[in-house]
Amino acid sequence: MTAFLIANMAPIMFASLVIMLLLGYPAAFSLGAVGLLYAIVGIQLGEFRPDFLQALPERVYGVMNNDTLLAIPFFTFMGLILERSGMAEDLLDTIGQLFGTIRGGLAYAVVFVGALLAATTGVVAASVISMGLISLPIMLRYGYDRRMATGIIAASGTLAQIIPPSLVLIVMADQLGKSVGDMYEGAFIPGMVLAGLYAGYAFLVTMIFPKAAPGLPPEAIGFREQDGSRGLLSLGVLTLASVGFGWFMMRGSSTHGADYVVLSMFYGILFAFFVAVLNWVIDKLTGFRFLSAMAQQTTFVMVPPLFLIFLVLGTIFIGIATPTEGGAMGAAGAVILGAAKRRLSWDLIRQATESTAKLSAFVIFILIGARVFSLTFYGVNGHVWVEHLLTSLPGGQVGFLIFVNALVFILAFFLDFFELAFIIIPLLGPVAEKLGIDLIWFGVILGVNMQTSFMHPPFGFALFYLRSVAPKESYIDRITGKRMDPVTTGQIYWGAVPFVIIQVIMVGLVILFPSMVMHYKGVASNIDPNTIKIEVPQIELPPIDFGSPKQ
Repeated sequence: MTAFLIANMAPIMFASLVIMLLLGYPAAFSLGAVGLLYAIVGIQLGEFRPDFLQALPERVYGVMNNDTLLAIPFFTFMGLILERSGMAEDLLDTIGQLFGTIRGGLAYAVVFVGALLAATTGVVAASVISMGLISLPIMLRYGYDRRMATGIIAASGTLAQIIPPSLVLIVMADQLGKSVGDMYEGAFIPGMVLAGLYAGYAFLVTMIFPKAAPGLPPEAIGFREQDGSRGLLSLGVLTLASVGFGWFMMRGSSTHGADYVVLSMFYGILFAFFVAVLNWVIDKLTGFRFLSAMAQQTTFVMVPPLFLIFLVLGTIFIGIATPTEGGAMGAAGAVILGAAKRRLSWDLIRQATESTAKLSAFVIFILIGARVFSLTFYGVNGHVWVEHLLTSLPGGQVGFLIFVNALVFILAFFLDFFELAFIIIPLLGPVAEKLGIDLIWFGVILGVNMQTSFMHPPFGFALFYLRSVAPKESYIDRITGKRMDPVTTGQIYWGAVPFVIIQVIMVGLVILFPSMVMHYKGVASNIDPNTIKIEVPQIELPPIDFGSPKQ
């Protein structure tokens, strides 16, 4: 029995952890308890030296001394301040008015704002709750199908999982031993493509089921000119001029990929903001406006989040700041923005600080538990067992990626993304590297896959967040005065299913088109490094006579 336990300690340890998690014990304490229990068992069986656990304090100190993880509280605080300062409300109101008359316009607005909030907050809960409180009543008021409305809101909120500055990408980079900046840059395009797929699904629904996503009636649209027009031509001209100015400023630049997009956007928003401010000043002085009300309102609402995106991501991408420093600047920018809007108070700062402290403590506890578990697991050569198990899969890299993504997809039904990142990634990363898989690409693939953990019925956190703010009982709409039916839990769950499928499709697209991620290295190369052979020529040296040995 002793020999069996020693020989199979690794799979028994892993099975024990899975059982404890399925029984509902908190992940941090499950990891720590299993690690300590089997460390003691290993010492008693003679597998470990009696002083084996003396390595534990150094590992815990390593967690506390990790500068990269400081970015987590900074980005969390930034997201909470922005959510409470009303930025989401302003964005949804303005963009909803902009797209409103188009069939499915509110759905497009939710996706657009979800992507913007993801790129500024990085916090899923803040995005889902904000859009659920603001957009859901409007969508229900104007006849949106409940499954469509709840699905698009929950899915758009989870874009904060994959679009930088995502918290999970910070953890992923830390666990894989890679640069957070590279992980952010690699995930930028897949995040935008996923947002495009959500909008594409909304368009498909409007084509097949027009009544599921109607446009707003004309009387619900504001920001009109004196002649009754909406002023969209003025907005279109300003947008094209801003894009042209951004291109002009970057025409001789050697940057590429996400760097080029973020820097072009920065120059474009500076131009648009200058024009909008000039229009406002002239209007106040002379009463003449060369921009429409819609163009001016859209610019003033869009510039703050876009500037924050540059302040955080732009400085990281171009190498001015580390992710931790970018997070600190983003948090300071969010406070300044809240103060400028006169929505900042000590009570708001206190609430955001408390929530940030709770989330940061949650992450650190899981990471410490994971270090306790990994100490024992590596001690019994568990990493070797996992490596042999996964490298023996048929299909090489492709077989490994299919198996791993299927495993993560199933585990996402029961575990959230932090738990998956701390438990699974340290085991999979070394195997992926041994198979010649780029770890940034691997991390982005798993990041998209882990996004499903927020959308899986019945345990998806985004669904719980939306359930907490969706109407549970019938109510009287404050605008129309009509009695509205409640949103059922079943409708929220069924609304999430198509978006889970889209996320799975996105995983396949990232695997099939690695250039979406690999641009972080520079111009994509068509050369497979695994096919490169370096042959060292054999040099024949003349024999050396060392003479006869001394007697």
